[in-house]
Amino acid sequence: MAVMIPFFQQMTGINAIAFYASVLLRTIGMGESAALLWVVVKQTIGVGATLVSMFAVDRFGRRTLFLVGGAQMLASQLMIGGVMASQLGDHGEVGRGYALVLIGLIAVYQAGFGWSWGPLGWLVPSEVFPLEVRSAGQGIAVAVNFLLTTFVAQSFLAMLCGMKAGIFFFFAAWLVLMTAFIYLLLPETKGLPIEQIGELWGEHWFWKRFVGSDNPETLGNYTTLVD
Repeated sequence: MAVMIPFFQQMTGINAIAFYASVLLRTIGMGESAALLWVVVKQTIGVGATLVSMFAVDRFGRRTLFLVGGAQMLASQLMIGGVMASQLGDHGEVGRGYALVLIGLIAVYQAGFGWSWGPLGWLVPSEVFPLEVRSAGQGIAVAVNFLLTTFVAQSFLAMLCGMKAGIFFFFAAWLVLMTAFIYLLLPETKGLPIEQIGELWGEHWFWKRFVGSDNPETLGNYTTLVD
């Protein structure tokens, strides 16, 4: 979890879009000033979606926001890639109508990230570890996040030049994988006290093979709390 959650957070493609949004928007025909202004609007959408996540995460749970946000980003990435592949001409521009569609899809993608992998990519690694290893786990998560941020920042433009519209399908494939990872392997921590996190892994269908419960009474309390 300390490695894969921050790894997947970067492989959503968000930093590629955040760092180079103006380049992408100029590619689809927007002027430089309009592209820069839209970057501000896009980031505002992201902040608003993050605020929504703050109020929704303890009501609907981490897994729900991860899955819904992942599906939203996947759909928007596929549609962005489809429009770019079919409409991007030899001169690197699309028609005005399609440009507006792409802008809307980027906004949908930004909102999906803002209430799922954006904040939860930091929240979940901070709360899924028992107290004894929490500092080490969080340290690994932050290091992986920064390492992948650097990698994406250095490689995105070269990938965009080589893959063109295919880069959006590349990130969409990662979204499929990370959504499956959350669905199958991440237990829900909503409403669970930090002291009982260790018991959470002992109840999970997969992780209980590796993490057992030494305290049946505590495990019973955890089961009652979740129910």
